[in-house]
Amino acid sequence: MTIEVSAIGGKRGLNEFVELPWSIYRGDPYWVPQLRISTKELLDRGKHPFYANAEAEFFIARRDGRAVGRIAAIVDRGHDRFHEEKAGFFGFFESVDDAEVAKALLKTAREWVFSRGAEFIRGPVNPSLNYESGMLVEGFDSSPMVMMTYNPRYYPHLMEQAGLQKAKDLYAFVNSADGVDLKKIGRVADRALQRHSVTVRPINMKDFDGEVSRVFDVYNAAWTNNWGFVPMTREEFFWMGKEMKLIIRPEMVLIGETRGRIIGFALALPDVNVALKPANGRLFPTGLLKILYYRTKIRAVRVVALGVVEEFRATGVAAGFYAELVRKARELGYDRECEMSWILEDNVLMTRSLELMGARRTKTYRLYQS
Repeated sequence: MTIEVSAIGGKRGLNEFVELPWSIYRGDPYWVPQLRISTKELLDRGKHPFYANAEAEFFIARRDGRAVGRIAAIVDRGHDRFHEEKAGFFGFFESVDDAEVAKALLKTAREWVFSRGAEFIRGPVNPSLNYESGMLVEGFDSSPMVMMTYNPRYYPHLMEQAGLQKAKDLYAFVNSADGVDLKKIGRVADRALQRHSVTVRPINMKDFDGEVSRVFDVYNAAWTNNWGFVPMTREEFFWMGKEMKLIIRPEMVLIGETRGRIIGFALALPDVNVALKPANGRLFPTGLLKILYYRTKIRAVRVVALGVVEEFRATGVAAGFYAELVRKARELGYDRECEMSWILEDNVLMTRSLELMGARRTKTYRLYQS
């Protein structure tokens, strides 16, 4: 039974690429189908701003005419310029439990990125570390939170059989808003904020575009030294902001200022995966109604970003953001789980701080390289 891997073409090929996960995850209670329309927008090389500085090709693997796997091959010029290296990436990986299928997909992606100057391939990223990234290797006993990945248990073994090795692990920590000693943390946080004349406020939704513009430079500055980080273009940042505007709670998007200057921000999102799962990837005819109904059942949040510019990093100001997020989570009824993800495995300061606040590591995601 020969495995054939080919680039997708036209609307039919795109639909086949997008639909494949439904056959891979059939019967899996923890998988959360993403909206098909959102996935297609992310794959649109003609419209999505990510591709202004990147190339990508999307491949389908077939056996006897049946789709059994998929992969994206990506060359991110923004990454290469920022890190001064020649990298290739793979993403949107899905496969049946067959090492030969996975090897054929990864071989094709590797050849594609190498033909464009790459010297190694790393992934999965969908399509970069600014989006969903990493392969789940620990923590298969629950659904992922918003904008986090999920995959079958056999995927890591497929990577190893294909000759890929660990590049970096990413951690997810979980705590509950009610489980945090807010009195203790709040005192420390408030002192740090007062000492450095920092005020923390929610985003102003009436000036959403202006707020996004102001946060843009801080985002790139606060994460610039992180492993694998790639600065977003303004167009890409605004695109992501427009998408998040539909799900954010303004009280959980915090901006820190001192003397009129923004020095940090924090973003926590309600776990809309709770609402997306019943919709099964479709808005119509009933998906939208299901999403609207199940949104009222959301009791968990994910802290997607919490960062300050370098000169304020050792001041304790970050604790001010965290304390305020906890306060708001309690007020809004998000009292079940608060996931902080993802955290680089070698970010010892953050890891220890979370553990001291009672958080526990629940999931590990891995980036592979060859």
